[in-house]
Amino acid sequence: MTGAEDDLTETARKLFSGPVSFLKSAPELKFLPDATVPEIAFAGRSNVGKSSLLNRLTNRNGLARTSNTPGRTQELNFFDVGDPAVLRLVDMPGYGFAKAPKDVAKRWRFLVNDYLRGRQVLKRALVLIDSRHGIKEIDREIIAMLDAAAVSYRLVLTKADKIKATALAEVQAATEAEARKHAAAHPEVIATSSEGGLGLERLRAAVLEAAFA
Repeated sequence: MTGAEDDLTETARKLFSGPVSFLKSAPELKFLPDATVPEIAFAGRSNVGKSSLLNRLTNRNGLARTSNTPGRTQELNFFDVGDPAVLRLVDMPGYGFAKAPKDVAKRWRFLVNDYLRGRQVLKRALVLIDSRHGIKEIDREIIAMLDAAAVSYRLVLTKADKIKATALAEVQAATEAEARKHAAAHPEVIATSSEGGLGLERLRAAVLEAAFA
């Protein structure tokens, strides 16, 4: 690491070690909080480990609800980082839940698409990809949505501890190759593990860097 990277990592560590709190849920755009601080959104298909990663990222056990039921979260959930807040994390509804009624899936698409297109303080979306499976077709749909909305995003691998190092290296290389095809995508992919803590320091620093770039 360079000195600047060390400083960023330490600043991010201190920030996420401080106050982090649930602000509100927004089932519709009219319920969004005032756009007063930078926002970093977390997107991922159902059961990708998004809630677990958010909890580990913020050093909290129960900040984001974890569920074994795909598609449980149907709202945008906002979390303040800092007191007063200096940035917000946005937990977006998991996508790709096959058992959801069509009207629910349609409502999800409208909510997410409208948020992505119209939120001025949204600095970056982090798209979580399961290391064991790589980018799936359902992930490509959210990537296409982000491309169309001209939102900067970064691909983040989850559950990296669940596969061998050689397999992880392969899926990371393939994911970075995919990222390079998209102008709005950050070229570097971060591999993470909620259980083992792999990549969490880098992810915290990446969140901070994106918020104030």
